[in-house]
Amino acid sequence: MGRLHTELSRLYLSPAAEDGSAVDESRLFTTNGLTRSLVLGLTRPADWDAMSRVWQGVQADLELPAPAIAVCGAEGYQLWFSLAQPVTVAQAQDFLELLRLRYLSAVAPRRITLWPAQSGHTRLVPALQADTGQWSAFVSSDLAAVFADDPSLDLPPGEDNQADLLSRLKSIQPGELQAALELLQPPATPATTSAPSVVTTHTQQDPRGFLLTVMNDASVPLALRIEAAKALLSDTQPS
Repeated sequence: MGRLHTELSRLYLSPAAEDGSAVDESRLFTTNGLTRSLVLGLTRPADWDAMSRVWQGVQADLELPAPAIAVCGAEGYQLWFSLAQPVTVAQAQDFLELLRLRYLSAVAPRRITLWPAQSGHTRLVPALQADTGQWSAFVSSDLAAVFADDPSLDLPPGEDNQADLLSRLKSIQPGELQAALELLQPPATPATTSAPSVVTTHTQQDPRGFLLTVMNDASVPLALRIEAAKALLSDTQPS
């Protein structure tokens, strides 16, 4: 097992079967359909300024370990989050959707990908992009912006270099994930206390007193105050 394989297994892959499973997309799920790999992608046009808000925000605002940054050709940029304990697809989607709403709400949803999905997972990185002949790769944060025009590599990335980048990363612990989810929840809308109804308040009085109160109450719509005045005038006319 090479260093890159070791780091991918440490961060993102399910345990290998006894027969020594290959390092491929199938290992992004456990045998019971859970995953440790949460991937948020931003498709072309590649926009590192937007994606960096997520990369920086999860560290500064949520106090989570930095996710890996990947360039993936037509799929643009990806952020790879590693979990210490696997979660369901629904739990993964909930977390990633909250990140999207917090940091990428101004970006068209059609440009954002959230993995895993019920249909499967994204392609493992690094890998050859069959449609372009280019390579996906993990990159450092200081080089990410360089790939804005072409988020891919012409040649396969060096395995030792990829392993070095991944070796600096940590997995999100269950307590850290729970705390982040709580911070990402939208604030509760305070219940609105409605003012007592004018009619409810004033109908406790005698009819004439009610009309007088309505006519002199500046909070009552003018049309109703005029009607109250007319009623009072009508009531005081000699018979």
